[in-house]
Amino acid sequence: GSSDRVRVYYLALPPSVFVDVATQIKHNVYDGSCTNRVVIEKPFGHDLESSRKLSTDIGALFDEAEVFRIDHYLGKEMVKNILTLRFANVFYEAVWNRHYISNIQITFKEPFGTEGRGGYFDQFGMIRDVMQNHLLQVLSIVAMNQPKSLGAEDVRDRKTEVLRRILPIQLEDTFLGQYVASADGSKPGYKDDETVPQDSITPTFAQCVLHVDNDRWRGVPWVIKAGKALNEAKMLIRIQYKDMPNALFPNLARNELVLQVSPKESMYIKTIVKEPGLSTKLAMSELDLSYKTRYHNVNIPDAYATLILDVLNGDHSNFVRSDELDEAW
Repeated sequence: GSSDRVRVYYLALPPSVFVDVATQIKHNVYDGSCTNRVVIEKPFGHDLESSRKLSTDIGALFDEAEVFRIDHYLGKEMVKNILTLRFANVFYEAVWNRHYISNIQITFKEPFGTEGRGGYFDQFGMIRDVMQNHLLQVLSIVAMNQPKSLGAEDVRDRKTEVLRRILPIQLEDTFLGQYVASADGSKPGYKDDETVPQDSITPTFAQCVLHVDNDRWRGVPWVIKAGKALNEAKMLIRIQYKDMPNALFPNLARNELVLQVSPKESMYIKTIVKEPGLSTKLAMSELDLSYKTRYHNVNIPDAYATLILDVLNGDHSNFVRSDELDEAW
């Protein structure tokens, strides 16, 4: 019947035309006899003020239940795995706090520059393009307290709580940069892109330290960093534990839990063991779960495919709610 039909409008467009297109959709093709859902791609505005205006304008046309703000990082396999890892395993959740964790690093690296898209990128920069959305979303899942259920609103309530508790970022905890041409001249610098203004100070690399001011995380630095034209493509979450408080084995390297989101999904725990045989030396080894070697015949769907299926099913769990977006800005 018509009530089972779902009509999805996917706005893969510049944010400057979101509202105009959404208005035309509502007035000309919106079908009141079936379920309508509108998907909006980032960036959701340019700053807090423009984000609020966009939310208000879209909210005047569509109910919040009809709006899906898509952030494809929320559809990635390892990001979706974080809740399971934390809340289905007693030993992870037991040490997931300031008493055991020294710091958490969330890193995003791209091996290429703007490749002729510098004019577009220069309007946004690395902070708006990656940190304010992808990396803050990942941080909120790693940091959140246990939700009442896996229902979309319960999960998003907990994520929003985390964002509310992040203290203002200090300038002295921030490092910005812009890539230059490679030493051999084979790779151009950011300002060598003809579409980039010569006086641009837009960062292509950014690193900052955040603090989540709640009982679980108070005092733990969250280092988030993102950059273009780096040595490799990689997105990972590194949870570094505190030094072992004993004199039996002094000067040990720290334990770490590393979740690699891309390109190769994997997680490993850096663990100290005795070298095998007669040696009494200690060595850092890894308890390694690499998806490619562990799950031979499993096809991991593309993040967008996963999220579009969620849209069709009306599941908001992996999408950004308006108040959550507000706190992120």
